[in-house]
Amino acid sequence: MANILVIDDETKMTYLVEGALSEAGFTVTAVNSPAEALKLIDQHSYDIIITDLTMPDVSGMDILEKARQKGDAEVVLMTAYGTVETAVEAMKKGAADYIMKPFPMDELVIICRKLEQRLKLRGLSSLLAGDLKNALYDKFIGKSSAAKEMLEMITKVAPTEATVLLTGKSGTGKELAAHLIHENSSRKDQPFIPVNCAALTETLLESELFGHEKGAFTGADRRKLGRFELADGGTIFLDEIGETSPALQAKLLRVLEERQFVRVGGIDNVEVDVRVIAATNKNLKDEIGKNNFREDLFFRLNVFPVKIPTLAERADDIPELAEYFLTRSQYKNKQLSADVVDLLRSYDWPGNIRELKNIIERAKILAGGEPIEIEHIGIEDETESVPLGRTDNISVESGLEATEKEMIIKALEKSGGNKTDAAKSLKITRRRLYSRMKYHNI
Repeated sequence: MANILVIDDETKMTYLVEGALSEAGFTVTAVNSPAEALKLIDQHSYDIIITDLTMPDVSGMDILEKARQKGDAEVVLMTAYGTVETAVEAMKKGAADYIMKPFPMDELVIICRKLEQRLKLRGLSSLLAGDLKNALYDKFIGKSSAAKEMLEMITKVAPTEATVLLTGKSGTGKELAAHLIHENSSRKDQPFIPVNCAALTETLLESELFGHEKGAFTGADRRKLGRFELADGGTIFLDEIGETSPALQAKLLRVLEERQFVRVGGIDNVEVDVRVIAATNKNLKDEIGKNNFREDLFFRLNVFPVKIPTLAERADDIPELAEYFLTRSQYKNKQLSADVVDLLRSYDWPGNIRELKNIIERAKILAGGEPIEIEHIGIEDETESVPLGRTDNISVESGLEATEKEMIIKALEKSGGNKTDAAKSLKITRRRLYSRMKYHNI
């Protein structure tokens, strides 16, 4: 919730405003001395400042000017009928709104809620202009037993508030899994904010996560809301959490335990209501043993672990995934032949779903709108130039190569062209069969 400073030289007025805003959930500081208010603005960070316009010695206009110099606080003026024109002039100079005394307290609460939302939208707009721009999530594809097991875990944990730790190899779709959890939770109408912890230096990551105050460092010309603040009410996804430094891990631990933090260059606690989903491709228990990861943070994150299977473990999903990528790109010949499907299923997929997506993109370009064939797939096989039965790089006689070619042809004839059966009869994998067929131009 927003941090609000209320200023009025009338004690009764500050008492009423502070009570109404505190009851609405805001963090409120109320003072009757405008001079004291100026000192507070210097020392602390406020999201909204509500000030009377006409006060002795220091006016509401002076407060507005000080607020503009300090940072990005939204200023609301409380004014009597005779000073409306002055209030309008103040808005031209940067005040956010004004309200005429006497006023119902719920009207002021509504103004503050709108300003709080404006601050968050401003931060989200800045974020969308960066790495979240045009962020689209694929729908989940998968009916394999491994995929069903993962979905069952997601279905169980999504409606809860539990912190989730997603583990799995790079390219398996951990962010998509995190998004599925968010979309099936009570927070689905609130922001889903992802952060790639491996993409930024420690200093930049701290500012990205927790935000910073104006003047916190060179180039910090205005206050910036961090991703924890922008995710308030929703979900933050901390990808590659294993790449964070021990110092930053300590700050993350505090957020998980207390749901509050301090912006870089600030001194005030910022409270947030966020659900945390973290992901890693590392074995965090091993990292704890190496003193690279805090054990207490691991236990805070590992409330509900979910393992994301590799694509090799989801081999039955490969044809549907490949056709989905073709459909999404509106490729007209999205149907894959049995030979292409066999080849895709026989590959190990070290790069997982990300590699499959890239290979399909390449195949689509090479096929040029025509049906995708084996030669368009381009899966490299280190055994391609090595004849059957050989595991080294020693050259072989042409007679042995001819014999191998004849063996493959006979096996294919015997199986009626069924490459799976032919590979079994030759006691090799389908992938090896395809590579040797390519080598011999069969």
